[in-house]
Amino acid sequence: MATDLHELLRSLRVWDPKVTDLPSFEPATAPATPLPLFAEWFAAAVAAGQTEPHTMSLATSDESGLPDVRIVMLHGVDADGWSFASHAGSRKGRHLAGHPYAALGFYWPVLGRQVRVRGPVTAAPSEDAQGDLHARSTGALAAALTGRQSEVLPSLDDLARASESAWERASREPEAPVPSWTLYRLRAEEVEFFQGDERRQHVRLRYRRDVQRDGEEWSRELLWP
Repeated sequence: MATDLHELLRSLRVWDPKVTDLPSFEPATAPATPLPLFAEWFAAAVAAGQTEPHTMSLATSDESGLPDVRIVMLHGVDADGWSFASHAGSRKGRHLAGHPYAALGFYWPVLGRQVRVRGPVTAAPSEDAQGDLHARSTGALAAALTGRQSEVLPSLDDLARASESAWERASREPEAPVPSWTLYRLRAEEVEFFQGDERRQHVRLRYRRDVQRDGEEWSRELLWP
């Protein structure tokens, strides 16, 4: 029997108390800048047992302004921005080359929390990208060495052969360079923190960077849910 998608959707529950604990959030006590609050919320998601809290949605747009989104891994967050990586020739890489602006979305359902980030994106120096790649696992290097990301794949056999060769090289040469591998940094202009509430009185706090003052000052405002 075919699945009734509508019935299945109606049967699902958001923030089931069996697996979700909705903490309180008092915006008045939030720090003056978003980075410390992000670090605090990220650590809380890890402590709460959130699966893969470092994964995030990355939204980019092509030359026509058409959007695209995918899940990628957060590689770091510091004063330089939120970092992620990809091949320069991938779809996201091509998008960012033509329109270097993106948005990120984190969702941690165990706490009913979301964080949204958007701003301009720049490519880090090549040595930073290679250092970031070589600090990761053999599998990550093998995947990067396989390359051809977003190109049309003739068959799964072609992938298997290329992947096997890449794994062999990654194991033999753990410092093997991947010139197309690029570390991107998103410098946030806007960061929103969303705390869910069981009575739907969700708390939304948005930080906005003051680009008129060298971009080092932030304003804060609440948003209707």
